Amino acid sequence: MEEINSLLHGFAVVMTPANFMLMVVGIVLGVLIGVLPGLGGANGVAILLPLTFTMNPTSAIVMLSCIYWGALFGGAITSVLFNIPGEPWSVATTFDGYPMAQKGHAGEALTGAFTSSFVGAFVAVVMITFLAPLVAKFALQFGPPEFFSVYLLTFCSFVGMGKGSPFKILASMAIGFALAAVGMDTVTGQLRLTFGFAELMRGFDFLIAVIGLFGIGEILQSMEEGLSFSGKSAKIDAKVVWQTWKKLPAYWVTSIRSSLIGIWMGITPGGATPASFMSYGIAKKMSKDGNKFGTGQLEGVVAPETAAHAAGTAALLPMLALGIPGSPTAAVLLGGLLIWGLQPGPLLFVEQKDFVWGLIASMYLGNLVGLLVVLTTVPLFASILRIPFSIIAPIIIVICAIGAYTVHNAMLDIWFMLLFGVVGYVFKKLDYPLAPLVLALVLGDKAEDSFRQAMLISQGDLSIMFSNKLVGGITGLALIMLFWPLISKLIAKIRPPKKDEFANDRPVD
Repeated sequence: MEEINSLLHGFAVVMTPANFMLMVVGIVLGVLIGVLPGLGGANGVAILLPLTFTMNPTSAIVMLSCIYWGALFGGAITSVLFNIPGEPWSVATTFDGYPMAQKGHAGEALTGAFTSSFVGAFVAVVMITFLAPLVAKFALQFGPPEFFSVYLLTFCSFVGMGKGSPFKILASMAIGFALAAVGMDTVTGQLRLTFGFAELMRGFDFLIAVIGLFGIGEILQSMEEGLSFSGKSAKIDAKVVWQTWKKLPAYWVTSIRSSLIGIWMGITPGGATPASFMSYGIAKKMSKDGNKFGTGQLEGVVAPETAAHAAGTAALLPMLALGIPGSPTAAVLLGGLLIWGLQPGPLLFVEQKDFVWGLIASMYLGNLVGLLVVLTTVPLFASILRIPFSIIAPIIIVICAIGAYTVHNAMLDIWFMLLFGVVGYVFKKLDYPLAPLVLALVLGDKAEDSFRQAMLISQGDLSIMFSNKLVGGITGLALIMLFWPLISKLIAKIRPPKKDEFANDRPVD
């Protein structure tokens, strides 16, 4: 009952005219960002974050979170109509969404995608409503060793469970730690890695780095690929929506399974992209029509969209309750909280109830408003892609430059933004992940402070990381996550090989 009363209070906060208007504006901007290839949820939030500095934190987080929900919705439009994933997590949606559009069922595919997105987000928000306060109460027991062990678990999870080479993830994270160390040491007050430049005393602002890495980096890569837009037109009317809604209950098992996959991948640092692919793969394997996936099956659209929205929403749970982001967008939002003078973590639920429950209430309303917006404005947003990319790209770059300049009103920040943009472009060309770099840049100094405080308490004894069941369990789990690639290989070698059931069916040479 306490959570329900707090949630009702959150709805009262969000339903003020000003906050509701910001919610609608955020949704529309988010859909626009999701539609435009080269942008995305993290990029859009990072670019528009400086606009919220003059707002109160509750209004700011409502607008930014709704930009995120809108971007999640918008990515499906380009995937279905143009076979261009507006977002990385929309790639799996193209497998069946675009074939449906080619067959003349674009409206059905989009309605299925939007409705599934809403269902996945709704399930995740319900989970956040009731789990976040419990996690926060549990986290009140944490001291410096426990906080460092949680940071360690986050970093190790990215290494062990991340998609791609663990060595590339480690290299990306190491660069993030190095960038986080630039500036003034918060413990001793000494300058580090400034090389005599006074401008580096404040360090590298994470917002400038994120705008460059994601926004400029994506634009450079898109310019190199020479994107040209062409695709199917779509119109969604009430008849198409109703007919599609009558079909969706048949896929309730897929929706529940995809929601659970998304929630798990959102809370752990998996993210929406792996969740969408995993959900699509499992749905293809479990469905009676799995052999038809890829030819235009509605279930092939439902599975990835449900999982992606559930993961994107669930990623905010560890960010709110523990101060640990579960996705790049959550990392950008975490930086926003710090800029607004709020400390994410368990005390946030005690000291800033309006903020926390206003955000959770905006998740419910934002996704509902987003569903209504995209169902009624698909032709409008699809027509944006008729604009040549040569016009869109410079506009995005100018918006990025304005966003970077407004952080400190310094021209040097624009040069830093361009430098990070080149770094982001090189990372993408070499297939190095950007999320670990952003994570280390945002959390690196906090992890360092917690570790040094723990060492001061224990007088340099590392055994404090195993001094009780809580910190020892989290540290042990972090080490398991770190070495999971090696552990999984050892398990595969020890486990006896499966017998080839088709061996007898092969012709003998």
